[in-house]
Amino acid sequence: MKTLKIEGKTIDDAIEKACKEFNVPRKKLNLEIISEGSSGFLGLIGSRKARIKASIMSIDVEFDTSFEKLEETADDTSPNGSSLLHYAPTAEDESDETVPMRAKRVLEGILARMNLDFPVTVEETPETITLNIKGTGNGLLIGKKGQTLDAIQYIVSRASNKYGRGRKRIVIDTEDYRERRGKSLIALAEKLGQKVKKTKKPVTVSNLNAHDRRIIHLALQADESLTTKSRGEGTYRKVIILPNKSA
Repeated sequence: MKTLKIEGKTIDDAIEKACKEFNVPRKKLNLEIISEGSSGFLGLIGSRKARIKASIMSIDVEFDTSFEKLEETADDTSPNGSSLLHYAPTAEDESDETVPMRAKRVLEGILARMNLDFPVTVEETPETITLNIKGTGNGLLIGKKGQTLDAIQYIVSRASNKYGRGRKRIVIDTEDYRERRGKSLIALAEKLGQKVKKTKKPVTVSNLNAHDRRIIHLALQADESLTTKSRGEGTYRKVIILPNKSA
């Protein structure tokens, strides 16, 4: 995936340049802020430009208003070269179909397009619908830092909640990855929290999705000597752990 470092007078200026460079709107870019820049003394002395990293999101899925198709872009294809996702439900499919049923069917369709014959089980609570893909050696489904699993989860969630009255959070999991990832993030948060308290300097945890950022925030919220903030643009933002000055 092409990644560029872009400078601008401000962050917004740099992002605008990135949009022009890739010829896509802002929402279709992964953005990471390297430096926010500074105007310097009197706008001249010691001024620094804002710098960002920009790349196009790896999976770009569009849903039309009638939900007649669900397909990914040309870059996301199955090993045999066919479209990874191409799903067109019939009227019979949609009649009396619950959100968990629809989510399971959409996920099974994705797995079939990937030539993966793995069974899917469903667990439902008042807040979430968890789809667990059974099998071993599912590194392909998980991807780096769970990015592939997150992308599949996004697609299934958008497709399944299209007609749902009460939206529930849909979670896709395999080989207990979500639990293992959560434990590792909590351990990381505690370790970095100790470092911040020792050095009295902020520490940044980069490239986290919304779910992972929430785990970091919750892991440290009870520690009154620390505070956490999210910063950045795009799907993957940063969490900054800082000393709590008020404490």
